[in-house]
Amino acid sequence: MENLISLVNKIQRACTALGDHGEASALPTLWDSLPAIAVVGGQSSGKSSVLESVVGKDFLPRGSGIVTRRPLVLQLHKIDEGSREYAEFLHLPRKRFTDFVAVRKEISDETDRETGRTKQISTVPIHLSIYSPNVVNLTLVDLPGLTKIAVDGQSDSIVQDIENMVRSYIEKPNCIILAISPANQDLATSDAIKISREVDPTGERTIGVLTKIDLMDKGTDAVEILEGRAFKLKFPWIGVVNRSQQDINKNVDMIAARRREREYFASTPEYRHLAHRMGSEHLAKMLSKHLETVIKSKIPGIQSLISKTIAELESELTRLGKPVAADAGGKLYAIMEICRTFDQIFKEHLDGIRPGGDKIYNVFDNQLPAALKRLQFDKQLSMENIRKLITEADGYQPHLIAPEQGYRRLIESSLTTVRGPADAAVDAVHSLLKDLIHKAISETVELKQYPGLRVEVGTAAIESLEKMREDSRKAALLLVDMEIGYLTVDFFRKLPQDVDKGGNPTHSLFDRYNDSYLRRIGTTILSYVNMVCATLRHAIPKSIVYCQVREAKRTLLDYFFTDLGKMDPKRLSALLNEDPAVMERRTALAQRLELYRSAQDEIDAVAWSK
Repeated sequence: MENLISLVNKIQRACTALGDHGEASALPTLWDSLPAIAVVGGQSSGKSSVLESVVGKDFLPRGSGIVTRRPLVLQLHKIDEGSREYAEFLHLPRKRFTDFVAVRKEISDETDRETGRTKQISTVPIHLSIYSPNVVNLTLVDLPGLTKIAVDGQSDSIVQDIENMVRSYIEKPNCIILAISPANQDLATSDAIKISREVDPTGERTIGVLTKIDLMDKGTDAVEILEGRAFKLKFPWIGVVNRSQQDINKNVDMIAARRREREYFASTPEYRHLAHRMGSEHLAKMLSKHLETVIKSKIPGIQSLISKTIAELESELTRLGKPVAADAGGKLYAIMEICRTFDQIFKEHLDGIRPGGDKIYNVFDNQLPAALKRLQFDKQLSMENIRKLITEADGYQPHLIAPEQGYRRLIESSLTTVRGPADAAVDAVHSLLKDLIHKAISETVELKQYPGLRVEVGTAAIESLEKMREDSRKAALLLVDMEIGYLTVDFFRKLPQDVDKGGNPTHSLFDRYNDSYLRRIGTTILSYVNMVCATLRHAIPKSIVYCQVREAKRTLLDYFFTDLGKMDPKRLSALLNEDPAVMERRTALAQRLELYRSAQDEIDAVAWSK
């Protein structure tokens, strides 16, 4: 089973795999919740030497002033004995460094790439993994050394900037603070101890390391501190003896330096009784063991956060949509599937599964009847107009029984006005269908992914609706024209005739065109027109539903599908032309999701084996 620290390393790499550590999402939250060891110390405290002793390699830049100007996330991986040591940077994937002088140069160069060749600092971390049989599994974050004054070439805020950066790491409750202090200086003035006590007053998270013990003034020692009688912390202080500058200049290797360190503690009377827990080798082992213990205690929280992050990644991947197929057939299939999804959403609006379709019924149940009711037949059925049309229809001789041609002309002129409400109902339904098209487009997630396809689908759907509207208009107006073109004879047969009422058909023309007679004609025609309007009130909606609503459900994108089958691969690609940033984002999320799932499986295995 893989070491717990290595698993946490895997999660941390997932958080920063594409250099996006610090995004405003759950990823930094997960990163911040993982236990980590932050190395804190003032300038010239021996911080770099301690790290190199733990690793067993010279790999950190050296010099005067602020050398570490960016956080260095250092992940150590223990590999099999006899395997060759190598290093990898996250910003240079798949490039292995076997020369640690080149590692030092790359740290320096990468720092300059971010900060320029200045003495300024940056909060953007450098991620370095070292694989060696001579290390323990461990993750350390090397932070810029705390300083009290700015030097030439640095801003006046550098002192506060460094402190703020250090605090941003060590204030996190899951951060283990490795406080590096030189033994040849008054510990009461130690920058590392001062800032550690401010964020960790009880010393629960702080591990103290004393460097330069061998450089203390004669007659002085650090026994009281190392025994925990002075500057007491929860964990015992660890003393180390770094290589001297002369050793560094002579390229004394780490194996020899570690051996001399062991000999120093074993042979110095003051420290002989503490030798078993002194030195950089003990420090590395203790840190690894402690970090693993802390990680074990945090496993439930880590599992919860990993699950949350996986859910967020999956949700965002779903929102971004599936990647575009490479071949023309795959592109065609993808477009058809997206169109079917859109079409289904559109139908759901019509069928009441989603809102909007009910407004069409409102046109039939309220708008059309109200429009028919508002029709004014006063002009067509005024006494003057009735007299005029009846007289004209009689021609050179008066009608005998009833003025049939006059009736027909009056009915025709009255029913012609019904064309207006019929036409308006067709347009109203067309407008509502267009609104539902726009709604369905906005609710089809995949169409948001491809702006070109969204425009084409919207245009094709609206064009289909336009054709359906014209067909529906013709059908609705045809219903009105049919009522105009052929009257319902039974209605008039049931009317009482003048003869039946004892009237005399030989009345004079003057009597025939008197007001009472004309009013009776107007009343009869109005009754007939109202009867026809009642019929059309039900027939027009049926026609509209058949020609527009039903047809939109059946064939909305049929013409588009026909054109789609004729498109060349280049045009298909244009329809699925996606924002490159979205494509890159999807790839990055997929890679991180794979890493998180892998880490989840292995951490779950650890949890079950506890």
